[in-house]
Amino acid sequence: MTQMAGLKPKHFLWRAEGNVAYVQLDRPERKNPLTFDSYAELRDTFRALPYADDIDVVVFLPNGGNFSSGGDVHDIIGPLTKMDMKGLLAFTRMTGDLVKAMLNCSKPIISAVDGVAVGAGAIVTMASDIRLATPEAKTAFLFTRVGLAGCDMGACAMLPRIIGQGRAAELLYTGRSMSAEEGERWGFYNRIVAADALEAEAAKLAQSIASGPTFAHGITKTQLNQEWSMGLDQAIEAEAQAQAICMQTRDFERAYQAFVAKQKPVFEGD
Repeated sequence: MTQMAGLKPKHFLWRAEGNVAYVQLDRPERKNPLTFDSYAELRDTFRALPYADDIDVVVFLPNGGNFSSGGDVHDIIGPLTKMDMKGLLAFTRMTGDLVKAMLNCSKPIISAVDGVAVGAGAIVTMASDIRLATPEAKTAFLFTRVGLAGCDMGACAMLPRIIGQGRAAELLYTGRSMSAEEGERWGFYNRIVAADALEAEAAKLAQSIASGPTFAHGITKTQLNQEWSMGLDQAIEAEAQAQAICMQTRDFERAYQAFVAKQKPVFEGD
């Protein structure tokens, strides 16, 4: 296992409070666009997280009143227009690998959205497990606005599962902005939080999850993702095996002993 609380990335902000890590893109003057470098470093960070025993939950926060404006027009979109097919495919696979790394990092991810979360910023939000938003949050899968398909970084697979096929189709075809109220009503956002309370609410939720049986949370995340492609019989069998694994943990025994003693269990993640 490795330690990641003290990570010092070059292309985004990272801090750890206890076993919760907080991530912010760090170009607030331009609404926090992603670059080739920040994509790659985020991908590598989430790929490393399954092996980190000091981080149990990750929270994406806004910076300067915005979450992310997506791929940088000058640093990404301009250069892409000059690339050959090999270079373009390497880039699109890299961006997809960030989503795969988020899904497979074994840690619950919370996105706390304020201001714009568009393009790849909307995808990062979509790929998180839980999403909070301020009333001012504006979320758009605006790929059609730059002449591209809506099928970017897993959007056509994941977004319909969150908000439904028809609603996802509308957002992906039109590229229009989804308001915070729509997002909450449609199930994209878990709830709407006042801007001045957003970070505190996200931290409270993260700490609540981190105080639970974190090994079991990793199993839950794995099953939530893997059961998309399973039939019901497969899913029930997979969950039987997963739960049997969790029944061998010390946290399961701790919960039993606490119940017998009429105390609140203190989980340690093993």
